[in-house]
Amino acid sequence: MSFKVVIPARYGSTRLPAKPLLPIAGRPMVQWVVEQACRSHADEVLVATDDARIAAVIADPRGSGHVQAVMTRADHASGTDRIAEVARTRGWSGDTLVVNVQGDEPQIPPVLIDQVAALLAADPQADLATLCTPVTSDDEFLNPNIVKVVRAADGSALYFSRAPIPFDRDAAGLAAEAPPRHAGALRHLGIYAYRVDALLRMTTLPVSALEAKEKLEQLRALEAGMRIAVGIATRVPGVGVDTHEDIERLRREIDTP
Repeated sequence: MSFKVVIPARYGSTRLPAKPLLPIAGRPMVQWVVEQACRSHADEVLVATDDARIAAVIADPRGSGHVQAVMTRADHASGTDRIAEVARTRGWSGDTLVVNVQGDEPQIPPVLIDQVAALLAADPQADLATLCTPVTSDDEFLNPNIVKVVRAADGSALYFSRAPIPFDRDAAGLAAEAPPRHAGALRHLGIYAYRVDALLRMTTLPVSALEAKEKLEQLRALEAGMRIAVGIATRVPGVGVDTHEDIERLRREIDTP
């Protein structure tokens, strides 16, 4: 199986400006992501960025020359759009497999990169593939910052939501304060594999109605009738970096023997 990894790394961030360059144990965060991606079986790892300062810190840990920074436009609305620009400029064929590894996931297990690529490769009817992991608490189930996914019997996505889905009406009972039960609920992980033709189609579609409500880009693909294969992750990834608290916690974990 042949596939590529593209890591979108934008300089600007509302909560954490210059996030890809934040140091973790002496290396910028984006370099940690690069090194994890290089431990996968990807035949090429690219960083898609809008800033020369990010491009300047990228290094291939294997010394193989298979890691490169690719300059992209600064006005992309999402990392998916940035990856699509890379696919166009590199002239990748429509059946090329591309894995989107987010640039704020310095602890992404390489095995998950391989898993999501293999999931798409094994399902010729799927346009995209992604991963999930079981929800572990009612607090997680109710948290709108944690995206939930419901799958069909064949493993394809039925819906993604910030709401607690699937909602167990009988378990909740009639009392308004009764907490929903999270058993069987699935947490979506923000890693994707695309076929290039599906990637290009998705990024040329307008923002869909459900996407606009939930602020979840993958709903655009579902509303357009695209099939998303969803696998259960073989490992639970570390927490991504969204806030100053996240980066400080990660630094403490790394510095702890």
